[in-house]
Amino acid sequence: MTKEKQNKRPKFSAYWIYAILLLFIFGMNFFSGGGMWYQPKETSQAKFEEFLRNGDVARVVVVNKREAKIYLTPEALEKEAHKDVRGDNSLISSGASSEIPQYKFELGDLSNFENKFDQIVAENNLTTTREYKTEQNVIGDLLITLLPFVLIIGIWIFLMRRMSGGGAGGAGGQIFNIGKSKAKLFDEKNDTKVTFKDVAGLEGAKEEVQEIVEFLKQPEKYTSLGGKIPKGALLVGPPGTGKTLLAKAVAGEARVPFFSLSGSDFVEMFVGVGASRVRDLFKQAKEKSPAIIFIDEIDAIGRARGKNNFTGSNDERENTLNQLLTEMDGFGTNTNVIVLAATNRADVLDKALMRAGRFDRQIYVDLPDLNERKEIFEVHLRPIKTSETLDLDFLSKQTPGFSGADIANVCNEAALIAARKGKKAVDRQDFLDAVDRIVGGLEKKNKIITPDEKKTIAFHEAGHATVSWMLEHAAPLVKVTIVPRGQSLGAAWYLPEERQIVRTEQMLDEMCATLGGRAAEKVMFNKISTGALSDLEKVTRQARAMVTIYGLNDKIGNLTYYDSTGQSEYNFSKPYSEETAQIIDKEISTIIESQYERAVQLLEDNKDKLTELANLLLEREVIFKDDLETIFGERNFNQEEPQQESVTE
Repeated sequence: MTKEKQNKRPKFSAYWIYAILLLFIFGMNFFSGGGMWYQPKETSQAKFEEFLRNGDVARVVVVNKREAKIYLTPEALEKEAHKDVRGDNSLISSGASSEIPQYKFELGDLSNFENKFDQIVAENNLTTTREYKTEQNVIGDLLITLLPFVLIIGIWIFLMRRMSGGGAGGAGGQIFNIGKSKAKLFDEKNDTKVTFKDVAGLEGAKEEVQEIVEFLKQPEKYTSLGGKIPKGALLVGPPGTGKTLLAKAVAGEARVPFFSLSGSDFVEMFVGVGASRVRDLFKQAKEKSPAIIFIDEIDAIGRARGKNNFTGSNDERENTLNQLLTEMDGFGTNTNVIVLAATNRADVLDKALMRAGRFDRQIYVDLPDLNERKEIFEVHLRPIKTSETLDLDFLSKQTPGFSGADIANVCNEAALIAARKGKKAVDRQDFLDAVDRIVGGLEKKNKIITPDEKKTIAFHEAGHATVSWMLEHAAPLVKVTIVPRGQSLGAAWYLPEERQIVRTEQMLDEMCATLGGRAAEKVMFNKISTGALSDLEKVTRQARAMVTIYGLNDKIGNLTYYDSTGQSEYNFSKPYSEETAQIIDKEISTIIESQYERAVQLLEDNKDKLTELANLLLEREVIFKDDLETIFGERNFNQEEPQQESVTE
């Protein structure tokens, strides 16, 4: 209780001293100058000469040869002309009026004033006297002398306090703390609510990370057998797969200090700041050891050294990386400090950073599979009011290739769509609309499209559907629409099966189905349009991968020009000769054109069914798998139930 009372006491502020000093200075300045409580009334020299001729002036005091103070006679004070100064003079009755001036005015030329004064006194035979006096305002003169120095010193103190954070500023926020770490500390006082229960899927990654947490909680379980804790673990994977979420779960599970920051927090425009922040970060972690340091997006400082430094100048990023390497595995390294890092660009990281002894473990966080997507849906659907008939297996099948962040976006978008429609719960159709919204974009039903363009789009999408239905390895169709979405004028949704490896015939069938749209335009109108841009981009990328990456071309053979380390991006020359480049270009063109001719032939053979499907699409704008079965019949290929979906344009 004593400490609480002490904390409640008002803190002393230096501003009170400043206020007292200012009041003292103003008081001294106000009361200086003969104890005057008021200022004489301003007048002019012409008025003064009039007062002098009338015999109203008892005496005149010239102060510092610049100002004349006029003292009136007691008789003059009783005149109506001087009633203004009579009211201010409270000392008339006491006989002290002669000590208080009633008027004052600024002198122009002193000699001229003296001549005029003497002339009037002589002409009117007056007894008015003239005196000279020198007054000094000590406080004012002192202020004028010291004020510039006081202002300079005050500004300097203010800037120093601001730059040093004022004693209460956050570390790293001001110029004198610029070398301090910006890491956010999570401990028993600043706890996080995320645990491993909130991380769905990622079983392998959770197991490895959880082992690090267990080691910090019970180190004797491992050290008794001679084992050593890993010094670092690197989380690698595509964006949105849950790397940062996994680190948050570690912060929630581990009962040890957890320092969290981004790789860009080390980067500043000042030389040496990054290395200084690394030193300060590890210093804080060692003081609170055992502890965990989490560096998100470590590729901001961990890129391979010596690749872009053509000028030979000092590279601040490289200095920061060198300091990080030293802190992680140098002399005096504290083994009770573990470093977790996350990146989706592991191929550009420096090899020295990736070696054993620094990041001993590389944990790959991949896109979730079918079962993991179901678990992720269960996590994100907890706060959402859903319909009782909602099937999570169906939802997981409708979101192939979606990351955890994408699924969270689907759930949120479905809730917004249901609320927009005024529903009390989110149902299956809302989730389907949300998937369509995210994959294809927002519907643009009011977009102006001519009938001729609409007919071309309908046959284009019908061509995709027809060719994909006829080919064994092409993905079966789910839905086709000619309602504009996003930047596309039409779209077709498919459910491809999950594959770990892809064979040549599978890639060729997919390319043929992708070219079905342009082939349909050629078959029906004998003209082609620019609507197949995304299709051409996709097949060109696939054909180039077949030839240059996967070694699926007979002419090139079992060669690959793909560099998984990412070092080839710094080379100025291609890894093959000009002759080989010509062969590659020719083979890519041959593959694409052969599949295009194949699609044209398929559509020529099924032209009547293509026309029927396109007319149905023009009528309804959206058709589904059942409509294709009605027109083409069931697919005769022995395939398992499709599990994924994608979109082509």
